[in-house]
Amino acid sequence: MAIEHALLNIIKIDAETTLPLRQQVLWPNKSQQECRVNVDDMGQHYGVYLDEKLLCVASVFIDGQSARLRKFATLVEYQRQGIGQFVLSRILDDLKQIGVKVFWCDARESASSLYQRFGMTAASERFYKGDIAYRKMSMNLK
Repeated sequence: MAIEHALLNIIKIDAETTLPLRQQVLWPNKSQQECRVNVDDMGQHYGVYLDEKLLCVASVFIDGQSARLRKFATLVEYQRQGIGQFVLSRILDDLKQIGVKVFWCDARESASSLYQRFGMTAASERFYKGDIAYRKMSMNLK
């Protein structure tokens, strides 16, 4: 069951605000420090809130006309309710407005269907980070 989008608030946040949720969802066995990206200070970080509760985070790193999505995480109890689609749609709109041409990510295979719904396609063979299977996925923005 999807959460009513009108109840959600997407705002730009700083990298520090993303860390607790990144750790909880993506790497619960690692420290928050290990969940950092070495270029976090150069990223655009999105937070999705329901009232005062942070439900989802996503970080985007722009390099010329290419943008990479990293550390996209939604609290487990709020997954599969349309929040990921909601924030991904906003990110793509923002990137198109500033003229980014290519959008890509290293997608966990377990989440690849979300990216496929937006027109992203596999751009690599399966690879692993630890024991988690990934594929690079990308799309051209028009």
